[in-house]
Amino acid sequence: MAIALALAAAVSWGTADFLAGLASRRVSVPVVLFLVEGGGLVVILAITLVSGKPFFDDASDFWSALGGGLSGVLGLGCFYAALSIGTMSVVAPISSAGVGLPVVVGIATGNRPSAVTALGLAAIVAGVVLASREEHADSEAAASSRRAVALALVSAIGFGGFFALTDAPSDASVPWTLVIARSAALPFVALIIARGRPRLPTRKLGLGIAAVGTVDLLATALIAIANTKGDLSVVSVLGGMYPVMTVMLAAAVLKERVAAPQVLGIVLALGGVGAVAAG
Repeated sequence: MAIALALAAAVSWGTADFLAGLASRRVSVPVVLFLVEGGGLVVILAITLVSGKPFFDDASDFWSALGGGLSGVLGLGCFYAALSIGTMSVVAPISSAGVGLPVVVGIATGNRPSAVTALGLAAIVAGVVLASREEHADSEAAASSRRAVALALVSAIGFGGFFALTDAPSDASVPWTLVIARSAALPFVALIIARGRPRLPTRKLGLGIAAVGTVDLLATALIAIANTKGDLSVVSVLGGMYPVMTVMLAAAVLKERVAAPQVLGIVLALGGVGAVAAG
């Protein structure tokens, strides 16, 4: 059950990320982030209130969900920014490296990874390096690519933090974990929008972006439920396979093409993710 839920989450996430990435090329990233997070929040808050689910008994679950939400929004904002200026087929696999963060934390606190896990981490690192080696016609394009890769790496850290911090509160209450995580950073995003005063999208586009938030919410809900059914490391890694969907959509819709070394890097990164799960 946990594996099926995590894979369904990956498909939903990959689709939502592709659509939000497209929107970020037309609308300011903070606006897209606010609409995606806000759209999902409206739905999950209504569901939670109607269902009458009890709030957390332990205050630590609240703070952990809050921290996970902040980490996740940081990751999502950087990810959308990277998708808006970089090659989606490259950015998406790099962001998935965040699933290795719990493993790295475990190593730092004294855990010894298995040989398969260590090999997977090495493959992820090598894959990120190869995938980020793009050839560009001019220095401006090269600078944008480097910026996109840097943002994707930061997003990986943010996503890894989300996976780790929302594990315990999800065991207590999946709906309230999602409500707290979704609402955590909205005031800060709103402040950024107010200060920057970007051009707002049309009503139709705005509603479309908010609808993407419900798809993203579905993925988040599926991964949160999966965390209660199976092992965190396995669920996190399978959920982290969302770049496969994003890459497929980018190839089919945007006709993106990547060089052979980058293809190898993408395969290595995703293969490393699978190896970490197996370990």
